[in-house]
Amino acid sequence: MSEDRSVLTREARAPDEQLRYGDHADQVIDHWHAKSPRPLVVFIHGGFWRPEYDRVHARSLGAALADLGWPVASLEYRRVPGSPDITTGDIRTALDALPDLIDVEAGYVLAGHSAGGHLALWAAATLNPVRLRGVVALAPVADLLLGDQLMLGDSAVQAFIGSGVRNDLDPVHLPAPIASVSLLHGLNDTVVPFRLSESYFSAHPTARLHAIPNCGHYELIDPETDPFNDLATELARLTT
Repeated sequence: MSEDRSVLTREARAPDEQLRYGDHADQVIDHWHAKSPRPLVVFIHGGFWRPEYDRVHARSLGAALADLGWPVASLEYRRVPGSPDITTGDIRTALDALPDLIDVEAGYVLAGHSAGGHLALWAAATLNPVRLRGVVALAPVADLLLGDQLMLGDSAVQAFIGSGVRNDLDPVHLPAPIASVSLLHGLNDTVVPFRLSESYFSAHPTARLHAIPNCGHYELIDPETDPFNDLATELARLTT
């Protein structure tokens, strides 16, 4: 079964503003406003941590969630092969800067797709942000060692970490986050197989694992598909 990648290149409404959390060109946040008082959704995009994939492909998701009433902050971050600490450092810096940039009095949900799901799980386990209400990991690379063994994305894990093993970056080897964790994963995903979320759930059984039938890798971030409704439902559960 081939994956529908159309969401990656689809035109979408630009964010209402762009915020900056550092001096580098990639240290920016796309921010969509929302009319309702729902808590913020902080989104981390995927792309196997590679520089050719940036936050622009997630703009249809950001705009759609804002239309449903959630303000959205979509984080950009540096993606330097072999230098994972630059990437995780940017996620840390962005989350630390959020209260000075956006109203987070109502708290926020941290969501991420694919490699962004990995970064969301890592952040929740290691940073434990004060106003974090929950984590929604969409088709996450939730087990780096297994992902490496499966050679996901043409050995994307090794390209990310440089070489060897980095258990300090691997969600299955980190403590379970204090905040609620939900994993949403399509059973037809051929990019990041469902078994990676199963592995995380085995390591952290307090998480909620949602197996979504007839769903590949990209439908979860595509507002034009039915599985996108699963994301909206889970966000509503965490923010009501």
